[in-house]
Amino acid sequence: MLGIVLLSCVAVVAGGRSPHADYIEKLIKTNAFGTRVSDNITEDATLDLPDLVRKYNYPFEEHFVTTEDGYILGVHRIPHGRSSNNIPGERPVVFLMHGLLSSSAEHVIPGPGSGLAYLLADEGYDVWMGNARGTYYSRRHLNLNPDALFNVDFWQFSFDEIGNKDLPAMIDYVLMHTGRSALHYIGFSQGSTVFFVMCSLQPQYNDKIISMHALAPVAYMAYNKSPIFLALAPFSKDIANIASQIGIGEFLPNREIYTWAGQALCMDGMILQPICSSILFLIGGWNEDQHNATMLPVVFGHIPAGASVMQLAHFGQSIADKEFRRFDFGTLQNLLRYGTAIPPRYDLSKVVAPAFFHYSESDPLAEVEDVYRLFRELGRPMEKIRVPDSNFSHLDFLWGIDAKDLVYDRLINLLKMMD
Repeated sequence: MLGIVLLSCVAVVAGGRSPHADYIEKLIKTNAFGTRVSDNITEDATLDLPDLVRKYNYPFEEHFVTTEDGYILGVHRIPHGRSSNNIPGERPVVFLMHGLLSSSAEHVIPGPGSGLAYLLADEGYDVWMGNARGTYYSRRHLNLNPDALFNVDFWQFSFDEIGNKDLPAMIDYVLMHTGRSALHYIGFSQGSTVFFVMCSLQPQYNDKIISMHALAPVAYMAYNKSPIFLALAPFSKDIANIASQIGIGEFLPNREIYTWAGQALCMDGMILQPICSSILFLIGGWNEDQHNATMLPVVFGHIPAGASVMQLAHFGQSIADKEFRRFDFGTLQNLLRYGTAIPPRYDLSKVVAPAFFHYSESDPLAEVEDVYRLFRELGRPMEKIRVPDSNFSHLDFLWGIDAKDLVYDRLINLLKMMD
C-alpha cells in the first residue's frame, strides 16, 4: 500500500530521457554536488524506466492499455532474461503491481541481481509491470487533463477504481498479448490491496490467476502503527474534500525537486543523508540493517510517482473505521452508488485465487493482526510466510539489502511449484 509517501495498443519504445535529466546534468557539470557523485547512481536516478532497464542489457517494452473509463495506463514488460533464460519465446507470465505513490520503477531500482523484475526475468518468466492511473507512467486520459486548473475530474478515483477498472484491463491485455489463459500476480502493499478489490468485485478474475503473492499485504489497517497515518486518518475525508474544493486532486507527483534532493542531499558523504533515510524510516518502519543509503538518489529519482488525494483518503478511512470497505462518498452518494448508507465491505470470501502472504513482524503498515485477519477471510488462502528477520519492515520488501535471500528466493520457488 503505502510504498512511499514522500487504447489498447503496443509500442515497443526506443527509450526516452527523463524530463529531469538535462536539469540534473547541468547541476553536475557546474559541480553543484561537489566531487562525491557516482556516475552510476546519477545515471540511474535520471534515466526513465525504458533506458534504465536497457542500460543493463535487458529487453524492454512499453505497452498502453485504455480502461473502460478512458484512463491510458503504461504497462511495462521485460520479456526474458539477460544472463540466463535469454532466448525469446513463450514462458510463464508474472504480473507485478506497485505500492502507493510508486510505479513500476520500484521493481528495478535495486538493479540486476537484486531487483525483483530482473530476478524473475532471469528465472525464466515473462515479466509485466502495471502502473495505476495517475502515476508517472499512467498520467493520461482520452478526455480529461490531469493538469487542469481548478478541475479535479481526472483525480476522482481511489484504490477502488484501480482494483475494479485498471487491474482487469491490464490483466486482460497481458493475457491477450501473450496468448496465455492465466498468470502469476505479485502485489506489494497497495498492489495487494487492489488485487483483493478486483477479485471481490469481479470474482471471474480468480480464474485468470495461477497464484497470488502479497508482499506486505494490506487491506485491514486496524492495528496500523504509522504515526503519520494514525494522525491524519481521522481527518482524511475532510482533507480530501477541502483539497477538491480548491482544485487539488493529485498528491506528490513526480517532480524534479525530488531528483535534485536525492542528488544534492542524499548522496553518500552528504551531511543530510541520515535525514533522507529517516524520512523513509518514518513512513515504512525503522531498519538500518536492511537500508542501502547509497541507493537513495535512485529512489528519489523515481519516487514519489504520484497518486490521487482520494487514494490516501480511502486508506485513511480504512484506518479510522478499522474495516475494509468501498470508498465513503457520504450518505446520499453512497445510497446512489451502492444502495446503502454505509459503503459495503469488500467480500473477501470471493477471493479464491491461491494466495500466499509474505509478511514481517515489524511492518507498521501491515501489522501481523491485520494480516492474519485478512488471510482468514480469503476464500482460498494458501500459506503465510513470515520473513525470518524480526526487524524486516515495509520498504525492505522492495529495497532491503537481503530481500533476495529473505523473500524473493522463496517466492520464486513457490511460483515454480504452482506452474
